[in-house]
Amino acid sequence: MTEPSGPDRHASDPPHTADPTSGSHDTAAPRANPERALVAERFDDWVQTLSEWLTIPSVSADPARRGDVLRSAEFFADQLRQTGFPRVEVLNEGPYLPAVAAHWPSGDPDAVRVVLYGHHDVQPADGEERWTHPPFDPTVIDGVLHGRGASDDKGNIATHLLGLTAHLRATERSAPAVDLTVVVEGEEESGSTHVTELLADVKTFMTRAGADSADETDVIVVTDTGIFSADTPSVVVGMRGMIAGELHVHGPDIDLHSGQFGGAVPNPLAELARLVAALHDDDGRIAVPGFYDGVIEPDAADRAAIAALPFDEQAWLTGPAASRALAGEKGYSTLERLGARPTAEVNGIYGGYTGPGGKTIVPTDGYAKLSFRLTGKQDPAHIRKVVDQFVADNLRDGLTAEIHWESDGVEPLYTDPKHPATLATQRALGRAFDTDTVLITREGGSGPESDLVQAFNAPMVFIGVMTPEDQIHAPNEKAPLALLQKGCEAMAHLWRELAAVGRKQLRTSNG
Repeated sequence: MTEPSGPDRHASDPPHTADPTSGSHDTAAPRANPERALVAERFDDWVQTLSEWLTIPSVSADPARRGDVLRSAEFFADQLRQTGFPRVEVLNEGPYLPAVAAHWPSGDPDAVRVVLYGHHDVQPADGEERWTHPPFDPTVIDGVLHGRGASDDKGNIATHLLGLTAHLRATERSAPAVDLTVVVEGEEESGSTHVTELLADVKTFMTRAGADSADETDVIVVTDTGIFSADTPSVVVGMRGMIAGELHVHGPDIDLHSGQFGGAVPNPLAELARLVAALHDDDGRIAVPGFYDGVIEPDAADRAAIAALPFDEQAWLTGPAASRALAGEKGYSTLERLGARPTAEVNGIYGGYTGPGGKTIVPTDGYAKLSFRLTGKQDPAHIRKVVDQFVADNLRDGLTAEIHWESDGVEPLYTDPKHPATLATQRALGRAFDTDTVLITREGGSGPESDLVQAFNAPMVFIGVMTPEDQIHAPNEKAPLALLQKGCEAMAHLWRELAAVGRKQLRTSNG
Protein backbone atom coordinates (compact mmCIF):
# COMPACT_ATOMS: atom_id res chain seq x y z
CA MET A 1 0.00 0.00 0.00
CA THR A 2 1.15 3.52 -0.58
CA GLU A 3 1.75 5.69 2.43
CA PRO A 4 -0.19 8.92 1.85
CA SER A 5 1.19 10.87 4.78
CA GLY A 6 4.45 10.70 6.64
CA PRO A 7 5.97 7.98 4.41
CA ASP A 8 9.13 7.80 6.49
CA ARG A 9 7.22 7.41 9.74
CA HIS A 10 6.47 3.97 11.05
CA ALA A 11 5.22 4.00 14.60
CA SER A 12 2.77 5.62 16.93
CA ASP A 13 2.93 9.16 18.22
CA PRO A 14 1.78 9.94 21.75
CA PRO A 15 -1.94 10.44 22.30
CA HIS A 16 -3.46 13.63 20.92
CA THR A 17 -6.31 15.77 22.12
CA ALA A 18 -8.09 18.48 20.17
CA ASP A 19 -5.88 20.74 18.10
CA PRO A 20 -6.97 24.37 18.65
CA THR A 21 -6.13 25.14 15.04
CA SER A 22 -8.31 22.36 13.66
CA GLY A 23 -11.52 24.39 13.50
CA SER A 24 -13.25 22.04 15.95
CA HIS A 25 -14.25 22.35 19.56
CA ASP A 26 -12.09 22.01 22.64
CA THR A 27 -12.94 18.55 23.93
CA ALA A 28 -12.06 19.57 27.48
CA ALA A 29 -15.01 21.97 27.59
CA PRO A 30 -18.35 20.49 28.74
CA ARG A 31 -20.85 20.35 25.93
CA ALA A 32 -24.28 18.92 25.30
CA ASN A 33 -24.33 15.50 23.67
CA PRO A 34 -27.70 14.99 21.96
CA GLU A 35 -26.21 12.26 19.77
CA ARG A 36 -25.91 9.95 22.77
CA ALA A 37 -29.57 10.24 23.71
CA LEU A 38 -30.66 9.81 20.10
CA VAL A 39 -28.56 6.66 19.70
CA ALA A 40 -29.92 5.21 22.95
CA GLU A 41 -33.49 5.90 21.85
CA ARG A 42 -33.21 3.68 18.77
CA PHE A 43 -30.48 1.27 19.81
CA ASP A 44 -32.67 -1.76 20.57
CA ASP A 45 -34.31 -1.57 17.15
CA TRP A 46 -30.88 -1.22 15.57
CA VAL A 47 -29.65 -4.38 17.34
CA GLN A 48 -32.66 -6.26 16.01
CA THR A 49 -31.91 -5.14 12.45
CA LEU A 50 -28.24 -6.05 12.81
CA SER A 51 -29.21 -9.47 14.14
CA GLU A 52 -31.39 -10.07 11.11
CA TRP A 53 -28.45 -9.19 8.86
CA LEU A 54 -26.21 -11.62 10.76
CA THR A 55 -28.49 -14.54 9.86
CA ILE A 56 -27.32 -14.25 6.23
CA PRO A 57 -24.19 -16.46 5.83
CA SER A 58 -22.33 -14.17 3.44
CA VAL A 59 -19.17 -16.30 3.33
CA SER A 60 -17.22 -14.98 0.35
CA ALA A 61 -14.67 -17.81 0.40
CA ASP A 62 -17.38 -20.40 -0.34
CA PRO A 63 -18.61 -20.37 -3.97
CA ALA A 64 -21.83 -22.03 -2.82
CA ARG A 65 -22.58 -18.93 -0.75
CA ARG A 66 -22.53 -16.40 -3.59
CA GLY A 67 -26.31 -16.12 -3.41
CA ASP A 68 -26.03 -15.36 0.29
CA VAL A 69 -23.43 -12.67 -0.39
CA LEU A 70 -25.91 -11.10 -2.82
CA ARG A 71 -28.72 -11.32 -0.24
CA SER A 72 -26.46 -9.65 2.31
CA ALA A 73 -25.61 -6.83 -0.09
CA GLU A 74 -29.28 -6.29 -0.89
CA PHE A 75 -30.16 -6.25 2.81
CA PHE A 76 -27.61 -3.55 3.60
CA ALA A 77 -28.55 -1.56 0.50
CA ASP A 78 -32.15 -1.51 1.74
CA GLN A 79 -30.99 -0.29 5.16
CA LEU A 80 -29.04 2.54 3.52
CA ARG A 81 -32.17 3.58 1.61
CA GLN A 82 -34.21 3.54 4.82
CA THR A 83 -31.56 5.71 6.47
CA GLY A 84 -32.10 8.28 3.75
CA PHE A 85 -29.43 7.77 1.09
CA PRO A 86 -30.92 9.02 -2.19
CA ARG A 87 -28.62 6.91 -4.40
CA VAL A 88 -27.90 3.28 -3.52
CA GLU A 89 -26.84 0.47 -5.85
CA VAL A 90 -25.83 -3.15 -5.47
CA LEU A 91 -22.79 -3.61 -7.72
CA ASN A 92 -22.94 -7.11 -9.15
CA GLU A 93 -21.77 -6.91 -12.74
CA GLY A 94 -18.02 -7.17 -12.30
CA PRO A 95 -15.70 -10.07 -11.41
CA TYR A 96 -16.02 -9.17 -7.73
CA LEU A 97 -18.68 -10.53 -5.38
CA PRO A 98 -21.76 -8.33 -4.80
CA ALA A 99 -20.92 -5.00 -3.18
CA VAL A 100 -22.89 -1.91 -2.19
CA ALA A 101 -22.31 1.71 -3.19
CA ALA A 102 -24.27 4.71 -1.94
CA HIS A 103 -23.99 8.48 -2.15
CA TRP A 104 -25.59 11.27 -0.13
CA PRO A 105 -24.55 14.84 -1.01
CA SER A 106 -24.35 17.38 1.76
CA GLY A 107 -25.89 20.15 -0.29
CA ASP A 108 -22.95 22.42 0.61
CA PRO A 109 -20.58 22.95 -2.34
CA ASP A 110 -17.69 23.38 0.11
CA ALA A 111 -18.49 20.25 2.15
CA VAL A 112 -15.74 17.77 2.97
CA ARG A 113 -15.82 14.84 0.51
CA VAL A 114 -15.67 11.49 2.32
CA VAL A 115 -15.47 7.90 1.07
CA LEU A 116 -16.51 5.38 3.75
CA TYR A 117 -15.32 1.78 3.37
CA GLY A 118 -16.29 -1.48 5.06
CA HIS A 119 -17.26 -5.02 4.07
CA HIS A 120 -20.30 -7.23 4.50
CA ASP A 121 -18.81 -10.64 3.75
CA VAL A 122 -17.72 -12.84 6.64
CA GLN A 123 -15.24 -15.59 7.45
CA PRO A 124 -16.30 -19.23 7.16
CA ALA A 125 -17.84 -20.65 10.34
CA ASP A 126 -16.07 -23.98 10.07
CA GLY A 127 -15.85 -26.13 13.17
CA GLU A 128 -19.41 -25.34 14.18
CA GLU A 129 -19.08 -27.85 17.01
CA ARG A 130 -16.76 -25.32 18.64
CA TRP A 131 -19.40 -22.59 18.59
CA THR A 132 -21.28 -22.17 21.85
CA HIS A 133 -24.07 -20.50 19.86
CA PRO A 134 -24.87 -21.26 16.19
CA PRO A 135 -22.82 -18.86 14.05
CA PHE A 136 -25.72 -17.66 11.90
CA ASP A 137 -28.36 -17.65 14.62
CA PRO A 138 -27.36 -14.45 16.44
CA THR A 139 -27.99 -14.44 20.15
CA VAL A 140 -27.70 -11.75 22.83
CA ILE A 141 -26.52 -13.10 26.19
CA ASP A 142 -25.46 -10.90 29.12
CA GLY A 143 -25.19 -7.84 26.92
CA VAL A 144 -23.08 -9.51 24.23
CA LEU A 145 -24.20 -10.22 20.67
CA HIS A 146 -22.89 -13.58 19.45
CA GLY A 147 -22.69 -14.49 15.76
CA ARG A 148 -20.45 -14.54 12.73
CA GLY A 149 -19.99 -10.96 11.53
CA ALA A 150 -21.14 -9.39 14.80
CA SER A 151 -17.83 -7.58 15.04
CA ASP A 152 -16.10 -8.19 11.68
CA ASP A 153 -17.44 -6.30 9.89
CA LYS A 154 -21.24 -6.15 9.86
CA GLY A 155 -21.46 -4.84 13.41
CA ASN A 156 -18.80 -2.22 12.77
CA ILE A 157 -20.16 -0.94 9.46
CA ALA A 158 -23.78 -0.99 10.69
CA THR A 159 -22.88 1.53 13.38
CA HIS A 160 -22.91 4.13 10.62
CA LEU A 161 -26.63 3.58 9.99
CA LEU A 162 -27.74 4.61 13.46
CA GLY A 163 -24.84 7.04 13.78
CA LEU A 164 -25.90 8.92 10.68
CA THR A 165 -29.53 9.04 11.82
CA ALA A 166 -28.42 10.49 15.17
CA HIS A 167 -26.15 12.97 13.40
CA LEU A 168 -29.00 14.26 11.23
CA ARG A 169 -31.40 14.63 14.13
CA ALA A 170 -28.84 16.22 16.47
CA THR A 171 -27.79 18.80 13.88
CA GLU A 172 -31.32 19.22 12.47
CA ARG A 173 -29.94 18.63 9.01
CA SER A 174 -31.72 16.98 6.10
CA ALA A 175 -28.39 15.69 4.71
CA PRO A 176 -25.04 14.82 6.26
CA ALA A 177 -22.56 17.56 7.12
CA VAL A 178 -20.17 15.94 4.59
CA ASP A 179 -20.60 14.64 1.06
CA LEU A 180 -20.69 10.92 1.82
CA THR A 181 -19.96 8.01 -0.52
CA VAL A 182 -20.23 4.51 0.96
CA VAL A 183 -18.41 1.44 -0.39
CA VAL A 184 -19.20 -1.90 1.26
CA GLU A 185 -17.20 -4.72 -0.29
CA GLY A 186 -18.31 -8.34 -0.62
CA GLU A 187 -15.01 -10.24 -0.79
CA GLU A 188 -12.64 -8.66 1.72
CA GLU A 189 -12.49 -11.88 3.73
CA SER A 190 -11.31 -13.77 0.66
CA GLY A 191 -8.53 -11.36 -0.21
CA SER A 192 -10.25 -8.46 -2.04
CA THR A 193 -9.05 -10.14 -5.22
CA HIS A 194 -11.05 -7.87 -7.51
CA VAL A 195 -11.00 -4.67 -5.49
CA THR A 196 -9.36 -2.70 -8.33
CA GLU A 197 -12.27 -3.49 -10.64
CA LEU A 198 -14.75 -2.79 -7.83
CA LEU A 199 -13.31 0.64 -7.10
CA ALA A 200 -13.33 1.52 -10.80
CA ASP A 201 -17.06 0.71 -10.85
CA VAL A 202 -17.58 2.71 -7.64
CA LYS A 203 -16.04 5.75 -9.33
CA THR A 204 -18.42 5.26 -12.25
CA PHE A 205 -21.29 5.02 -9.76
CA MET A 206 -20.15 8.28 -8.16
CA THR A 207 -20.38 9.99 -11.53
CA ARG A 208 -23.89 8.60 -12.06
CA ALA A 209 -24.84 9.79 -8.58
CA GLY A 210 -23.64 13.31 -9.27
CA ALA A 211 -20.66 13.13 -6.93
CA ASP A 212 -17.44 14.96 -7.63
CA SER A 213 -14.72 12.96 -9.30
CA ALA A 214 -12.66 10.63 -7.14
CA ASP A 215 -9.81 13.14 -7.32
CA GLU A 216 -11.94 15.47 -5.20
CA THR A 217 -12.09 13.06 -2.25
CA ASP A 218 -10.67 14.67 0.90
CA VAL A 219 -10.52 11.71 3.26
CA ILE A 220 -11.22 7.97 3.30
CA VAL A 221 -12.80 6.52 6.44
CA VAL A 222 -12.28 2.80 7.05
CA THR A 223 -14.53 1.05 9.57
CA ASP A 224 -12.90 -2.36 9.64
CA THR A 225 -10.61 -1.99 12.65
CA GLY A 226 -11.06 -1.69 16.38
CA ILE A 227 -9.83 -0.18 19.62
CA PHE A 228 -7.05 -1.28 21.93
CA SER A 229 -9.45 -2.48 24.63
CA ALA A 230 -12.97 -1.81 25.88
CA ASP A 231 -11.73 0.87 28.29
CA THR A 232 -8.91 2.19 26.06
CA PRO A 233 -10.28 3.87 22.95
CA SER A 234 -7.72 4.20 20.19
CA VAL A 235 -7.33 5.08 16.53
CA VAL A 236 -5.34 2.93 14.13
CA VAL A 237 -2.74 4.75 12.04
CA GLY A 238 -1.07 1.83 10.28
CA MET A 239 -1.82 -1.55 8.75
CA ARG A 240 0.59 -4.21 7.64
CA GLY A 241 0.70 -5.32 4.04
CA MET A 242 0.49 -8.95 3.03
CA ILE A 243 1.22 -11.48 0.34
CA ALA A 244 0.22 -15.15 0.59
CA GLY A 245 0.62 -18.34 -1.39
CA GLU A 246 0.84 -22.13 -1.31
CA LEU A 247 4.19 -23.89 -1.46
CA HIS A 248 4.01 -27.18 -3.41
CA VAL A 249 6.87 -29.67 -3.17
CA HIS A 250 6.78 -32.68 -5.51
CA GLY A 251 8.81 -35.86 -5.07
CA PRO A 252 8.16 -39.28 -6.63
CA ASP A 253 5.52 -39.48 -9.33
CA ILE A 254 3.60 -42.16 -7.40
CA ASP A 255 3.18 -42.98 -3.70
CA LEU A 256 5.93 -45.43 -2.74
CA HIS A 257 6.06 -48.23 -0.13
CA SER A 258 8.13 -46.71 2.68
CA GLY A 259 9.69 -50.06 3.49
CA GLN A 260 10.88 -50.67 -0.06
CA PHE A 261 11.80 -47.06 -0.97
CA GLY A 262 11.99 -45.03 2.24
CA GLY A 263 15.45 -43.67 3.01
CA ALA A 264 16.53 -44.09 -0.61
CA VAL A 265 14.48 -41.34 -2.35
CA PRO A 266 13.63 -37.80 -1.26
CA ASN A 267 10.46 -37.42 0.82
CA PRO A 268 8.60 -34.24 -0.23
CA LEU A 269 6.89 -33.83 3.15
CA ALA A 270 10.17 -34.01 5.02
CA GLU A 271 11.66 -31.52 2.59
CA LEU A 272 8.65 -29.26 2.95
CA ALA A 273 9.03 -29.32 6.74
CA ARG A 274 12.73 -28.45 6.39
CA LEU A 275 11.99 -25.52 4.07
CA VAL A 276 9.28 -24.19 6.34
CA ALA A 277 11.54 -24.46 9.39
CA ALA A 278 14.31 -22.63 7.50
CA LEU A 279 12.14 -19.52 7.08
CA HIS A 280 13.28 -18.32 10.52
CA ASP A 281 16.62 -18.36 12.31
CA ASP A 282 17.06 -19.21 15.98
CA ASP A 283 16.31 -15.60 16.98
CA GLY A 284 12.95 -15.58 15.21
CA ARG A 285 14.25 -13.37 12.40
CA ILE A 286 13.06 -14.21 8.90
CA ALA A 287 16.02 -15.87 7.17
CA VAL A 288 15.08 -15.08 3.56
CA PRO A 289 17.83 -12.90 2.03
CA GLY A 290 16.44 -9.50 1.04
CA PHE A 291 13.21 -9.95 3.01
CA TYR A 292 13.82 -6.93 5.24
CA ASP A 293 14.40 -4.52 2.36
CA GLY A 294 12.11 -1.56 3.03
CA VAL A 295 11.44 -2.33 6.70
CA ILE A 296 11.65 0.83 8.81
CA GLU A 297 13.04 0.33 12.27
CA PRO A 298 11.07 1.99 15.07
CA ASP A 299 13.06 4.78 16.71
CA ALA A 300 13.20 5.53 20.44
CA ALA A 301 10.14 7.77 20.37
CA ASP A 302 8.16 5.18 18.42
CA ARG A 303 9.03 2.45 20.88
CA ALA A 304 8.23 4.66 23.86
CA ALA A 305 4.78 5.41 22.43
CA ILE A 306 4.08 1.70 21.91
CA ALA A 307 5.33 0.91 25.41
CA ALA A 308 2.93 3.51 26.83
CA LEU A 309 -0.08 1.44 25.79
CA PRO A 310 -1.71 -0.33 28.79
CA PHE A 311 -0.83 -3.83 27.66
CA ASP A 312 -1.07 -6.77 30.07
CA GLU A 313 1.08 -9.27 28.25
CA GLN A 314 0.22 -12.27 30.41
CA ALA A 315 -3.52 -11.57 30.23
CA TRP A 316 -3.25 -11.23 26.46
CA LEU A 317 -1.28 -14.48 26.20
CA THR A 318 -3.72 -16.59 28.19
CA GLY A 319 -6.81 -14.67 27.03
CA PRO A 320 -7.31 -13.69 23.36
CA ALA A 321 -4.04 -15.40 22.28
CA ALA A 322 -5.11 -18.69 23.98
CA SER A 323 -1.44 -19.70 24.15
CA ARG A 324 1.17 -20.72 26.70
CA ALA A 325 4.37 -19.00 25.57
CA LEU A 326 5.51 -15.91 23.70
CA ALA A 327 7.55 -16.18 20.52
CA GLY A 328 8.83 -13.95 17.77
CA GLU A 329 11.70 -11.82 16.62
CA LYS A 330 14.32 -11.30 19.32
CA GLY A 331 14.81 -7.74 20.51
CA TYR A 332 11.21 -6.57 20.07
CA SER A 333 8.28 -6.41 22.46
CA THR A 334 5.07 -8.27 21.82
CA LEU A 335 3.25 -5.12 20.70
CA GLU A 336 6.13 -4.21 18.40
CA ARG A 337 5.99 -7.68 16.88
CA LEU A 338 2.23 -7.36 16.38
CA GLY A 339 2.25 -4.09 14.49
CA ALA A 340 5.73 -2.84 13.66
CA ARG A 341 7.51 -5.97 12.41
CA PRO A 342 7.02 -8.22 9.38
CA THR A 343 6.13 -11.88 9.71
CA ALA A 344 6.33 -15.19 7.88
CA GLU A 345 3.60 -17.59 8.96
CA VAL A 346 2.67 -21.16 8.10
CA ASN A 347 -1.12 -21.19 7.92
CA GLY A 348 -1.54 -24.86 7.03
CA ILE A 349 0.49 -27.88 5.98
CA TYR A 350 -0.72 -31.11 4.41
CA GLY A 351 0.09 -34.01 2.09
CA GLY A 352 0.41 -37.75 1.97
CA TYR A 353 -1.96 -39.92 3.97
CA THR A 354 -4.01 -38.25 6.72
CA GLY A 355 -6.85 -40.73 7.20
CA PRO A 356 -7.45 -43.12 10.11
CA GLY A 357 -4.83 -45.69 10.94
CA GLY A 358 -1.54 -45.91 9.11
CA LYS A 359 -0.41 -46.00 5.52
CA THR A 360 3.34 -46.43 5.21
CA ILE A 361 4.28 -44.45 2.13
CA VAL A 362 6.69 -41.93 0.74
CA PRO A 363 4.09 -39.50 -0.64
CA THR A 364 4.25 -37.75 -3.96
CA ASP A 365 3.50 -34.23 -2.79
CA GLY A 366 3.48 -31.84 0.17
CA TYR A 367 1.79 -28.46 0.52
CA ALA A 368 2.11 -25.53 2.89
CA LYS A 369 0.02 -22.37 2.93
CA LEU A 370 2.21 -19.37 3.72
CA SER A 371 1.48 -15.72 4.45
CA PHE A 372 3.84 -12.79 4.93
CA ARG A 373 2.85 -9.59 6.76
CA LEU A 374 4.77 -6.53 5.64
CA THR A 375 5.70 -3.21 7.25
CA GLY A 376 7.30 0.11 6.36
CA LYS A 377 7.97 0.27 2.62
CA GLN A 378 8.20 -3.44 1.88
CA ASP A 379 7.08 -4.29 -1.64
CA PRO A 380 4.93 -7.43 -2.07
CA ALA A 381 6.42 -8.03 -5.52
CA HIS A 382 9.91 -8.00 -4.02
CA ILE A 383 8.86 -10.38 -1.25
CA ARG A 384 7.45 -12.77 -3.82
CA LYS A 385 10.73 -12.69 -5.74
CA VAL A 386 13.02 -13.27 -2.75
CA VAL A 387 10.87 -16.05 -1.27
CA ASP A 388 10.75 -17.83 -4.65
CA GLN A 389 14.54 -17.56 -4.83
CA PHE A 390 14.93 -18.80 -1.25
CA VAL A 391 12.94 -21.94 -2.05
CA ALA A 392 14.90 -22.55 -5.25
CA ASP A 393 18.27 -22.06 -3.50
CA ASN A 394 17.41 -24.37 -0.60
CA LEU A 395 15.60 -27.20 -2.39
CA ARG A 396 17.46 -30.52 -2.47
CA ASP A 397 18.04 -32.53 -5.62
CA GLY A 398 15.34 -34.86 -6.86
CA LEU A 399 12.44 -32.57 -5.90
CA THR A 400 10.58 -29.74 -7.54
CA ALA A 401 8.94 -26.82 -5.74
CA GLU A 402 6.77 -23.89 -6.68
CA ILE A 403 4.80 -21.27 -4.78
CA HIS A 404 1.37 -20.55 -6.21
CA TRP A 405 0.81 -16.95 -5.09
CA GLU A 406 -2.81 -16.01 -4.37
CA SER A 407 -2.50 -12.45 -5.67
CA ASP A 408 -0.08 -9.57 -6.10
CA GLY A 409 -0.53 -8.79 -2.41
CA VAL A 410 -1.08 -5.46 -0.70
CA GLU A 411 1.44 -2.91 0.52
CA PRO A 412 1.72 -1.62 4.09
CA LEU A 413 -0.09 1.60 4.92
CA TYR A 414 0.75 4.34 7.38
CA THR A 415 -1.23 7.52 7.96
CA ASP A 416 -0.06 10.63 9.82
CA PRO A 417 -1.32 10.67 13.44
CA LYS A 418 -1.14 14.47 13.40
CA HIS A 419 -3.27 14.86 10.29
CA PRO A 420 -6.41 16.92 11.09
CA ALA A 421 -8.64 14.06 9.92
CA THR A 422 -6.94 11.73 12.42
CA LEU A 423 -7.39 14.30 15.19
CA ALA A 424 -11.07 14.68 14.25
CA THR A 425 -11.49 10.91 14.44
CA GLN A 426 -9.89 10.87 17.87
CA ARG A 427 -12.26 13.58 19.06
CA ALA A 428 -15.28 11.65 17.76
CA LEU A 429 -14.23 8.53 19.64
CA GLY A 430 -13.35 10.57 22.71
CA ARG A 431 -16.82 12.09 22.84
CA ALA A 432 -18.39 8.62 22.74
CA PHE A 433 -16.06 7.27 25.43
CA ASP A 434 -16.11 10.41 27.62
CA THR A 435 -12.37 10.96 27.42
CA ASP A 436 -9.91 13.41 25.95
CA THR A 437 -7.29 10.67 25.67
CA VAL A 438 -7.63 8.51 22.57
CA LEU A 439 -4.46 6.58 21.90
CA ILE A 440 -2.70 5.72 18.65
CA THR A 441 -2.24 2.07 17.65
CA ARG A 442 -1.43 0.01 14.60
CA GLU A 443 -3.33 -2.89 13.11
CA GLY A 444 -1.46 -6.15 12.63
CA GLY A 445 -3.86 -7.29 9.93
CA SER A 446 -4.06 -6.32 6.28
CA GLY A 447 -6.70 -5.27 3.80
CA PRO A 448 -7.31 -3.36 0.57
CA GLU A 449 -6.52 0.04 2.09
CA SER A 450 -3.68 0.89 -0.29
CA ASP A 451 -6.00 0.26 -3.25
CA LEU A 452 -8.46 2.74 -1.76
CA VAL A 453 -5.74 5.36 -1.28
CA GLN A 454 -4.56 4.89 -4.85
CA ALA A 455 -8.08 4.97 -6.28
CA PHE A 456 -9.24 8.10 -4.46
CA ASN A 457 -5.92 9.90 -3.97
CA ALA A 458 -6.72 10.86 -0.39
CA PRO A 459 -5.44 10.13 3.13
CA MET A 460 -7.13 7.55 5.29
CA VAL A 461 -8.42 7.36 8.84
CA PHE A 462 -9.63 4.31 10.75
CA ILE A 463 -12.50 4.13 13.20
CA GLY A 464 -14.08 1.06 14.77
CA VAL A 465 -14.98 -0.20 18.23
CA MET A 466 -14.30 -3.92 18.32
CA THR A 467 -11.50 -5.40 20.46
CA PRO A 468 -9.07 -8.35 20.29
CA GLU A 469 -11.34 -10.19 22.73
CA ASP A 470 -14.17 -10.32 20.19
CA GLN A 471 -12.76 -13.41 18.47
CA ILE A 472 -12.99 -12.25 14.88
CA HIS A 473 -12.15 -15.06 12.40
CA ALA A 474 -12.59 -17.57 15.23
CA PRO A 475 -15.47 -19.59 16.65
CA ASN A 476 -17.78 -17.65 18.97
CA GLU A 477 -17.29 -14.25 17.34
CA LYS A 478 -19.07 -11.66 19.43
CA ALA A 479 -19.66 -7.96 20.01
CA PRO A 480 -20.47 -6.30 23.35
CA LEU A 481 -23.59 -4.18 22.94
CA ALA A 482 -22.08 -1.41 25.07
CA LEU A 483 -19.24 -1.03 22.58
CA LEU A 484 -21.58 -1.14 19.60
CA GLN A 485 -23.64 1.63 21.18
CA LYS A 486 -20.52 3.73 21.71
CA GLY A 487 -19.61 3.01 18.10
CA CYS A 488 -22.94 4.33 16.85
CA GLU A 489 -22.40 7.49 18.86
CA ALA A 490 -18.81 7.92 17.65
CA MET A 491 -20.00 7.68 14.03
CA ALA A 492 -22.61 10.35 14.77
CA HIS A 493 -19.89 12.70 16.04
CA LEU A 494 -17.46 11.90 13.21
CA TRP A 495 -19.28 13.75 10.43
CA ARG A 496 -19.63 16.90 12.51
CA GLU A 497 -15.96 16.76 13.49
CA LEU A 498 -14.74 16.31 9.91
CA ALA A 499 -17.05 19.07 8.70
CA ALA A 500 -15.70 21.39 11.41
CA VAL A 501 -12.13 20.85 10.21
CA GLY A 502 -13.21 22.02 6.79
CA ARG A 503 -12.24 21.12 3.29
CA LYS A 504 -9.61 23.83 2.95
CA GLN A 505 -7.59 22.64 5.93
CA LEU A 506 -7.88 19.00 4.91
CA ARG A 507 -6.70 19.66 1.39
CA THR A 508 -3.83 21.83 2.65
CA SER A 509 -2.77 19.02 4.98
CA ASN A 510 -3.12 16.49 2.15
CA GLY A 511 -0.49 18.39 0.20
